[in-house]
Amino acid sequence: MAARSRAHDAVAARDRLDRLTLRLIDNVAGAIERSIEQRELPHIELPVRSLANVNYDAEQGYFALGKARKTRTLSVNTVRAFAQTLRLMAASRQMVQDDDYATKREAYYISKSWGECRFDEQAESDAIMDDIEALASLHGLSREQLRFYPESHGGAVAGPLTVIDADPETGALLEIDCASLGSGAYSVPRSVEHLDFRTEAAFILAIETGGMFQRLNNHRFWKQANCILVEMGGVPTRATRRFIRRLSERANLPVYCFVDCDPYGFANIYRTLKVGSGNAAHINRFFCVPHAQYLGVTPQDIIDYKLEDATHPLGKTDIKRARDALQNDPFFASEPRWVAAILQLLEMGVRAEQQALAKWGLNYVIEEYLPRKLQEPAGFLP
Repeated sequence: MAARSRAHDAVAARDRLDRLTLRLIDNVAGAIERSIEQRELPHIELPVRSLANVNYDAEQGYFALGKARKTRTLSVNTVRAFAQTLRLMAASRQMVQDDDYATKREAYYISKSWGECRFDEQAESDAIMDDIEALASLHGLSREQLRFYPESHGGAVAGPLTVIDADPETGALLEIDCASLGSGAYSVPRSVEHLDFRTEAAFILAIETGGMFQRLNNHRFWKQANCILVEMGGVPTRATRRFIRRLSERANLPVYCFVDCDPYGFANIYRTLKVGSGNAAHINRFFCVPHAQYLGVTPQDIIDYKLEDATHPLGKTDIKRARDALQNDPFFASEPRWVAAILQLLEMGVRAEQQALAKWGLNYVIEEYLPRKLQEPAGFLP
């Protein structure tokens, strides 16, 4: 009964967002129509999407869009982009009304029937779509509410979790037990807003690589540690981030990240999950997981677990990325423990993968490393 009630609440929330999406598009169109009637140049005001227009507040916990705006005014030079923006918003409106969606690639091909304002390359449609999403974000909406979905789905999930979904044809509730999928795993869908959850797990373990996720799942580490395993597969997709965020908030679960010990793992994979991206500041409040913590692998782990002979030298790109994180990234700059960890890695001049722990045995990570690390979550990097 509780699950049915929560599912009903999810449907009601989706309907509310649909109405808000339609209202936003209608308001933009109405303002343009009034400008034309008053013989004024129509324009659309859009947030500036750049690292220069990003703020970071440690208490807030993510990169937020600043107040800088740009105005797209209808002129001889901008008529094509202006028309493309309106046509893409019209397509969004139609999809909301029809309860349909389009992938980013499909949105590009939709334009082929638009005559002179069609997109020549997908990079064009992606940029216009990002502008529209940035505008929508000011009203609490993301691209998924506009019904434009990414090509890639989310990661894989295993463990003591029941995902409550609905049959797309009948609306009947479907319960997926992520602990009863054999050697497989639940695949996070492209949109997760309608999902509900039931679990008694103690935490979520977000894992960088598919190989490590498979090892932990095959050996049922989730049963041993009473946790939910989520495969990020590198930099986590929007759907994966949103899934982790919603699950952790609904079930009040901490999120621990198990990532390679290298600047890319720190500054791209973990940072994107925790605080978001500077270039996508308009969506970070929906997709980041501010309370996530970094379990490992850390530079100190290389020493403590004697992994020195299982490391690789830092390359030029690694060193540049690490220095950029220290000098230009407001998240790392605000966390002294991260500054110390990155400086330690640069001094050591090496990087280590999760799989380096296999030096001590294929299942050392299950039998020794993770159990020992999980005994002291207070020691995880913020």
